[in-house]
Amino acid sequence: MRDFFARMGILGELMQFLWRRKLYWLVPMIIVIVIVGVLIILSSNPATSPFIYTLF
Repeated sequence: MRDFFARMGILGELMQFLWRRKLYWLVPMIIVIVIVGVLIILSSNPATSPFIYTLF
């Protein structure tokens, strides 16, 4: 499990920190924040924004 987290870089270090401290309840919140961030970045591009807007 440690090798998997080591390959992920900063995100892996964050996950390893949460795993050691038994903060499992934070993992879904971080995943949602990352998904929203990706959607914001994709919607700022005029070529992909019509596809993003159809999701909502």
